[in-house]
Amino acid sequence: MFQDGDLLIGGLFEVQRYLKVFPELSFRTEPKLPQCEIFYMTSFQQALTMVYAISEINNNPNLLPNITLGYQIYDNCLRLGVAFRGATALISGTEETVSDLNCKGPPPVIGIIGDPGSTHSIAISSVLGLFRLPMVSYYATCSCLSDKKKYPSFFRTIPSDAFQVRTMVQILRHFGWTWVGLVYSDNDYGIYAAQSFQQEMQLFGHCVAFSEILPNENNPRDIQHIMGVIQASTARVVVVFSASSLLIPLMDKVVLQNMTGRQWIASEAWATSPVFRTPRFLSFLGGTLGIAIRRGEIEGLHDFLLHTRPNNDQRNNIVRIFWEKLFGCRFETGGKETEEEQVKKVCTGQEDLSSTNSPYTDVSGLRASYNVYKAVYALAHALHNLMQCEEGRGPFSGKSCANIINLKPWQLVHYLQQVNFTTGFGDHVSFDKNGDALAIYDVLNWQPSSDGSIKLHKVGVVNEGAASGIMLMLDEDAFYWNFETKKSVCSESCPLGTRRATKKGLPVCCFDCLPCGDGEISNATDAVECMLCPDEFWSNPDKDQCVPKEVEFLSYEDPLGISLTTASLLGTCFCTLVIVIFAHHRNTPIVRANNSELSFLLLLSLKLCFLSVLLFIGQPQLWTCQLRHAVFGISFVLCISCILVKTMVVIAVFKSSRPESKGAMKWFGAAQQRCTVLVLTALQVVICAVWLSTASPTPHKNNQYIRSKIVYECAIGSVAGFSLLLGYIGLLAAVSFLLAFLARNLPDNFNEAKFITFSMLIFCAVWIAFVPAYVSSPGKYAVAVEIFAILSSSFGLLVAIFAPKCYIILLHPERNTKKAIIGRETQKI
Repeated sequence: MFQDGDLLIGGLFEVQRYLKVFPELSFRTEPKLPQCEIFYMTSFQQALTMVYAISEINNNPNLLPNITLGYQIYDNCLRLGVAFRGATALISGTEETVSDLNCKGPPPVIGIIGDPGSTHSIAISSVLGLFRLPMVSYYATCSCLSDKKKYPSFFRTIPSDAFQVRTMVQILRHFGWTWVGLVYSDNDYGIYAAQSFQQEMQLFGHCVAFSEILPNENNPRDIQHIMGVIQASTARVVVVFSASSLLIPLMDKVVLQNMTGRQWIASEAWATSPVFRTPRFLSFLGGTLGIAIRRGEIEGLHDFLLHTRPNNDQRNNIVRIFWEKLFGCRFETGGKETEEEQVKKVCTGQEDLSSTNSPYTDVSGLRASYNVYKAVYALAHALHNLMQCEEGRGPFSGKSCANIINLKPWQLVHYLQQVNFTTGFGDHVSFDKNGDALAIYDVLNWQPSSDGSIKLHKVGVVNEGAASGIMLMLDEDAFYWNFETKKSVCSESCPLGTRRATKKGLPVCCFDCLPCGDGEISNATDAVECMLCPDEFWSNPDKDQCVPKEVEFLSYEDPLGISLTTASLLGTCFCTLVIVIFAHHRNTPIVRANNSELSFLLLLSLKLCFLSVLLFIGQPQLWTCQLRHAVFGISFVLCISCILVKTMVVIAVFKSSRPESKGAMKWFGAAQQRCTVLVLTALQVVICAVWLSTASPTPHKNNQYIRSKIVYECAIGSVAGFSLLLGYIGLLAAVSFLLAFLARNLPDNFNEAKFITFSMLIFCAVWIAFVPAYVSSPGKYAVAVEIFAILSSSFGLLVAIFAPKCYIILLHPERNTKKAIIGRETQKI
């Protein structure tokens, strides 16, 4: 749109969306203007509001007298490239020929109203700032644009997102909503707003449950991903920073998947959008809270809009496009028409706008349009003040004033910084040092109307208080909630059995709910720390109660205990059976050989070894702890002492058969053998007595092996005493093994030294393997290892020494004769 004047004001608006046909860039011909589609009636109203404001100023004798303002307005098609091309055309002009006259006087435009998009404004104002050409946006809210070093000539009549973010957080705090989700557009507006929002939430100890980016194009996979995140999250409040055009695909999916129960918080970019205020969205978006631009009233605008008419001037072709979109007709162009154009009726240009019902003619909620109105008047007042300058009292060097005939853009920027006026609606307009307008918002609640659609209901107002504070005034009685109670969207609680795990670098409320550790409980919701159960207690599976620990010991009911008890009793029975066999055949040579008294004593000691196992099984008592190692130690010493003496007897017998050693046996008769066994055993008795009297083993509840259980065991009391007991047994076993090994080749039909050597080999191997196995076994398994060592060594001695004798006694009695033994002996000698 274009209208000539003494001075021109440029304008950039997003009237249409998407490029229908992108001009071919062949670089051989001049690029044609782009063709766009999807016409926004609301945005066209904003462009016409600029036209109306300029018309109103031109008719005002008190503002810019003798100056006629004109305008040059371009549509940016919601594309940065198109917007930048329009801005370039505005600041450099569109003249095809250049003369000296073109380079004198004021610039083609003295300032630009727009661009509405933050990304567009960032790019365009970066260039305009180099020339200090003022740009006053009515809708770009990115907080980054407040940086005067980067954008020195940028101003805006809409508050910065920094204030909008603080307003949102104040509303969230007001309702106690500390656990929220965040969705934002993938552009400067969304990204900067999201960053500020997360920082502000963190500052007040509130939490962002998730943060998702809306795709610039309708990508179904990305939209479905965002839906999945929202549905999976426990956060019921969702804050959205996005233009309505980018939000449509997500909201369509919300309706399609019937996702209800969410409290939506709308940024100013979509809080008043008519796209979502249809009955289709009521069940899903009803109750939405929106931060909206301050609503204003512009007297005479409605009539002006109704009297707009198209003309044939190509510089005003957007009005013709609007007319065709609104009335569904077409203007005759004289060229070849498409089939679609042939079906449409012909536009006359005289159609009645008052008979239509569209956002274009709706002036009941002027927000962005009201900002456009204020932006135009801000430029006009700055220009008016510039022209009121008195020479010699001006603000520039030498107290000079600006020359309207040769106006420099930076001179207008100076006056724009000092603008201060009041609109006809009563709103004060001025800019702070960053070029930002006085912050004020309306808080809107989306409520159902009588026709089933959504209406916008003002429930509060927010404005900037003293010291950049925020004054929030809400009428809570006027709110409409689209779910049971607003409390259902409060922050997530951690259930029983879990604790809040604060995320590193974030406030304490930003948490994950982690289960309590083993042995810990939380018996209250939102527990910050889990409580450790007392020593003899452990957490139940739900981690919300301490229960007594399971007491573990090797019991008679335990399968392992039953197996070991059975083996112990079998060993005892085998010993008894051998004793019976030997008693029945006590007068036979095989029994009488090598002191039958030692054989019976050996069998008795083995029987005690087997029975000592029973003291290791069952719940430890003081008397069982004291007796188990004493009985085991004394029994084994008695057993090995008998074996040692029997080995010595074998050696003495064969030595006495030689002429030079005939008197050997008289020094090692039956009395000496009994005495030797008694003395060796008595030493072990003394060791056990000293051990039990100084550091007696006692029952002990051990929590170290398995934290979830109490291992009931016998503490050995003195490591030195236990080591001495085992060491003494080991010493006797080693001596017995050595002597038996030396006597293994002595001639005899039945050389018992061979079997003693084998038995002691088994015994030593078992107890050498016992030490590492015992140390590495936890709890009751250490006791089982010790029992297994006792049983293995006892069975080894019983089988190795007595099985060959029982074999001859029971299966080959013909070999159980003195003649057989002596004859074999004589033959060998």
